[in-house]
Amino acid sequence: MSDPRAGLVRRIGKDTLKEAGTIAVEGTPYNIAVVGGSGVVHQGDGHDHAGHAHSHGDPKIYAGYFEDSQIRDRPLSDYAGDWQSVYPYLRDGTLDPVWAHKAEKGTTSAAGYKAEYETGYRTDVERIAIEGDVVTFYEDGKPTKGTYASDGRETLTYKKGNRGVRFIFRKTDGDAGAPRFIQFSDHGIAPAKADHYHLYWGDDRASLLEEVTNWPTYYPSSLNPAQIVSEMMAH
Repeated sequence: MSDPRAGLVRRIGKDTLKEAGTIAVEGTPYNIAVVGGSGVVHQGDGHDHAGHAHSHGDPKIYAGYFEDSQIRDRPLSDYAGDWQSVYPYLRDGTLDPVWAHKAEKGTTSAAGYKAEYETGYRTDVERIAIEGDVVTFYEDGKPTKGTYASDGRETLTYKKGNRGVRFIFRKTDGDAGAPRFIQFSDHGIAPAKADHYHLYWGDDRASLLEEVTNWPTYYPSSLNPAQIVSEMMAH
């Protein structure tokens, strides 16, 4: 739906009739001609991985093209919930249909994509629970907890020319084994509830910003393996 006064095209969900995102355009848009489309390019932190069925608002922002003026601080509550790593599903072959699907349109074989994501998804932390300002990391079922407060954000530019924002939180209390810093990347740049995310953690804030090959990825624990595959392939 066009919004001439605001200089926007507003995306409206056909089922909910609620705004799903906006696209900033020049001038005063009035008429819209739809000539086709292939969905959202799902990129971030230098990698291009399978997308999924949720709406991510403005597709340009989701693909990593945005203005600094559009970035807003985000609270830890955007990532609240119980989350599962997708790394076990890569290792046991559950995600193999995703790599085959990517290979159909990409420039790499299914095996090549799987190898890339094996590095990207690799982690020993199989579950993360976030409630209030407390983040609990589970490794082999054993919890390690930390209390975290916002430590700002950093905007990164990747080799492909797109950008991403890391939202950073610093440990203020908790177990010695809990990382000093955690950095979230979910392709969003303003407050919104995450439906998945990539997480970077460690004790050196600056060095974490240099990490772009290992991005442990988490989806809601309420999703079963088939649902996660469906989410990734609905692109």
